[in-house]
Amino acid sequence: MELICPAGTPSALRDAVAAGADAIYCGFSDETNARNFPGLNFSRAEMAESIAHAHDEGALVLVAINTFARAGGFELWQRAVDDAVDAKADALIVADVGVMEYVARAHPQQRLHVSVQAAAANPDAIQFYVDRFNAKRVVLPRVLSVPEIAAIAKAVKCETEVFIFGGLCVMEEGRCSLSSYATGKSPNMDGVCSPASHIQYREENGMLVSRLGEFTINKFANGEAAAYPTLCKGRYQTSEGAGYLFEDPSSLDATTMLPELKKAGVSALKIEGRQRGRAYIERVVRTFRQALSALDQGLPVPSDALRGLSEGQSTTVGAYKKTWR
Repeated sequence: MELICPAGTPSALRDAVAAGADAIYCGFSDETNARNFPGLNFSRAEMAESIAHAHDEGALVLVAINTFARAGGFELWQRAVDDAVDAKADALIVADVGVMEYVARAHPQQRLHVSVQAAAANPDAIQFYVDRFNAKRVVLPRVLSVPEIAAIAKAVKCETEVFIFGGLCVMEEGRCSLSSYATGKSPNMDGVCSPASHIQYREENGMLVSRLGEFTINKFANGEAAAYPTLCKGRYQTSEGAGYLFEDPSSLDATTMLPELKKAGVSALKIEGRQRGRAYIERVVRTFRQALSALDQGLPVPSDALRGLSEGQSTTVGAYKKTWR
C-alpha cells in the first residue's frame, strides 16, 4: 500500500519525502485547493521545483485541484490543471466533474484521481468516474466500514485510497454546509473549513471561549485541551446538559486497522494535514513508514504512538469499525 502524505509548503514536502513518503499531495495558493489557508501552499515555481525534487528522490507528487469551480471563474481551475500538468504532476486529485471533463479532454494522458470531496461512496458512483473520465483512483470518504471498503475495492475497476490519520470530518465530504453557514466561506468552493480569519479566542470568567464567526463553539476550563473551533465538534447546551452532540474533538488513527485495510484491497493510505507544521509531518510520516514496514515483515504493528499529536489528545478508528450497527 502506498503511503500518501500531506505538504502545505515546499519544506514540508521535502521533510515528507525524507521521512519515507511514497507520494505527497499538495496544492496551489488559490481557491482551487481545499486547504486554501493564508501562508500555505505552492506558487507555480515552487510546485515545479518540489515535483522535480520528489522525483529525484523516487517519490510521486499528486496535485489537489479539489474544490468545486466557481461560476464565471472556470478559467482559474483550467489554469491550475494546465500548470500542474506542465510541472509534471504524477496525478491530479479532482472533485468537480467539469474539471474532470477538462482534464480528460485537454490532457488525456494525465493520471486522474477522484477527490474525497466528490463523496463517491458506492461502486456505481465510482465506476461513473472511471468510465467517463478514465479515473485511476478514488479517495473514499471517511464514512465507510472496512467491509464496505472491501466490497467497493472488489467491484470497481480502479484503485482505492483511504485516510488513516489526522482530522476526522464527521460529515460526508463534499456535503457539509456548516462552515459556510457560519462564515460565508464554503469548504467545497472557497477551500477552507472554519477559516482562521473567522476564529476568535477570548477569556471570560476564567474560561477560554472559542468562537467561529458569531457563534460560540466551546468553553474550556484552565488546563483543559482546547480544540480548534468547528461547528461539528462544538459543545452545545441541551435539555440533557452541555456536551458534544455530533462528535468529540478527536483525530482518526487507523494504525490498528492496517492489516484489515490491506486485506480489503486498499491501494493507498492517506495522512491528513496539509495545514500542519514540518515537525508534525515528519513524525507522522516516519511513524507510519515504520508501521507499514512492520506489517510487510509480519511483525506486530505499533499503535497509539501519535496520541499526543491528535485533536483533543484523543484518537478513534472512526467508521472503519461501525460498532453501532
